[in-house]
Amino acid sequence: MEAFDDARPAAERLGLLVPPVAEAIRGWGGPVPAEELLHVDTEAEKADTAVLVAHYGQWLLEKSANCVIVAAKRGGESSLAACVVPGHTRADVNGVVRRHLGARKVSFAAMDTALAETGMEYGGITPIGLPAGWPVLVDAAVADSPYVLIGSGSRRGKLIVPGKAIASLPGVTVLDGLAG
Repeated sequence: MEAFDDARPAAERLGLLVPPVAEAIRGWGGPVPAEELLHVDTEAEKADTAVLVAHYGQWLLEKSANCVIVAAKRGGESSLAACVVPGHTRADVNGVVRRHLGARKVSFAAMDTALAETGMEYGGITPIGLPAGWPVLVDAAVADSPYVLIGSGSRRGKLIVPGKAIASLPGVTVLDGLAG
């Protein structure tokens, strides 16, 4: 991605990644070669999409994707899932997500729960390295992108990943209209 002159394969920077993301990169076996998963070392203060775009350029908004953790409730049971949508949109939590998960109610997971369950930092949650068995809902626009800029698991750094690599992650369902 042209805004970053120091993009290198994430496998060369495992020490900058949180343990679950580093482990997922280390054991990568998707249809996209691991060398195509790139890491850029950015300042932690620039982790939020709006700040990153303000610093590097508005065009980056179209290339960014956000991963949010949601809590789905049904019949007294609660479960967690992830939603990956383009950075300039929001996940349709009360419509598409709720229906797909078969939940009575879906809301954004409490921050402390999301961080504890993922092992990642606020502002850096990524679909790579999420707990096994979690549903990961990915908007079709993300899956169809040649590449997207996503979190790296920590506030410091971002990953540049082909959309088809995200679509091939464990537990992924690609959905049209996930982004509202």
